Amino acid sequence: MTAEMHPSRWGDPAAAAPLPDTARELVRLAFGDLPAPAAEASGSRIAASAIDEDLLDGLRRIVGAEHVLIDDDLRRRRTRGKSTPDLLRNRAGDFAEAPDAVVRPADHDQVQALVAYAAAHRVAVVPFGGGTCVTGGLAARRDGLAGLVSLDLGRMTALRDVDPVSMTATLEPGLRGPEAEALLAGHGLTLGHFPQSFEFATIGGFAATRSSGQASAGYGRFDGMVVGLTAATPAGELRLGTAPASAAGPDLRQLLLGSEGALGVITSVTVRVRRAPEATVHEGWRWACFADGVAAARTLAQAGLLPTVLRLSDETETAVNLADPDALGGADGVGGCLMITGYEGTAEAVAARRAAVTAVLSGLGGTPAGEEPGRAWEQGRFHAPYLRDALLDEGVLVETLETATFWSGLESLHAEVTGALTGALDGALVLCHVSHVYETGASLYFTVAARQAADPLAQWQAAKAAASDAIRAAGATITHHHAVGTDHRQWYADEIGPVGVLALRAVKDALDPAGVLNPGVLVP
Repeated sequence: MTAEMHPSRWGDPAAAAPLPDTARELVRLAFGDLPAPAAEASGSRIAASAIDEDLLDGLRRIVGAEHVLIDDDLRRRRTRGKSTPDLLRNRAGDFAEAPDAVVRPADHDQVQALVAYAAAHRVAVVPFGGGTCVTGGLAARRDGLAGLVSLDLGRMTALRDVDPVSMTATLEPGLRGPEAEALLAGHGLTLGHFPQSFEFATIGGFAATRSSGQASAGYGRFDGMVVGLTAATPAGELRLGTAPASAAGPDLRQLLLGSEGALGVITSVTVRVRRAPEATVHEGWRWACFADGVAAARTLAQAGLLPTVLRLSDETETAVNLADPDALGGADGVGGCLMITGYEGTAEAVAARRAAVTAVLSGLGGTPAGEEPGRAWEQGRFHAPYLRDALLDEGVLVETLETATFWSGLESLHAEVTGALTGALDGALVLCHVSHVYETGASLYFTVAARQAADPLAQWQAAKAAASDAIRAAGATITHHHAVGTDHRQWYADEIGPVGVLALRAVKDALDPAGVLNPGVLVP
């Protein structure tokens, strides 16, 4: 069983570590001597559960008394997600958005009964998987409702079916990434979905947020893996996906994928799986500048020669070595940008694809940096959120954001968002990498660091608004894989337009007429 995350920090508390001396020196060089941040509140009290006993008894009749929990410690752990604003609020002892109860259903039928009960009694329901959301998706409103419950899907962890002929598997939503991979490995299979949140995020969360993993160049996005799903809504259950492809009207699976618990609770997904790889290798490439690396990534994507992993750090991220501390030969003075390529499959397939990619990248002016940068990236691929905690402890404001656009607008988008962030945050360090690539475009993932102001929450909110305005002004999407939540809702409305908003609200009204599913999240 994976450890519960700390309410004010990322990940397994046993894996947390103070800022390394080398990183502390880099912080001093970038931001000078920093005042100590406000002390983290300890033993913070939260309001007593607001749900009356009769409603709690109704919940207990559905799932069993032992699976309706109202203890303060668990309610703290189900408060908000893991964005920097979430952590800052929790560190300050602000647990005003804590759920009134945590309810833990065992199966689809119990989830269906719970959402029907919640609708009938006007209780807000917030589906909870791993708690890794970074866009306010767990901060539902409870205005005018009888209370708010966290619907913890952690008991629903079965691999329900494997079809080795069709190469599909049916998974329950509470499975965390490593648990799902372990179950599939018993059949010689892999999902191949490894986002940075992999160790704690869940199958249901991957589906509900349209997650995209670090190996998306080879395995695809999670929503592209889903061939079927079941969901519970107050209007009844949905069972979708009867074939690998269909012309039977709009694909209703896409209504639930990315719906963030606002339209229904996903209770299982049937996904395309692959054979577990026999061989895996990651390596680095040097590029003189970001533009050259972007052109190379585009060439690979449009030639149908993508490796399994493809990511490109800009000059600043490469120089800071946030992506790979051993990149570019350490102190050999080589600048430019670092690209990581990775290959998985049979030994023969890996060798063939690697040779083909090497020929293209060499022909475009790339310089091979060997396997050491790739190994260093692989070893640290899930560790950045722990580093954020350590930097917050030192008085550094750190947060990430991401977007995507077509190739023709990628470099200008990079410049505009970087400019918006540096303009909003005095002395900020803005790092960026291309994290996911497609034939027609790519995503950009930004990491931002600055001295914490007296009010770091307001400081980041102003910077995030400036960056979001720049993203939409450039015609890019407000989110590529972090989802909408509450943080992006304003800009999502701009992205889909007024008719799109009407359509989304109509679906919400049809499936959740009482408005109890994650109210205030996603739907403008």
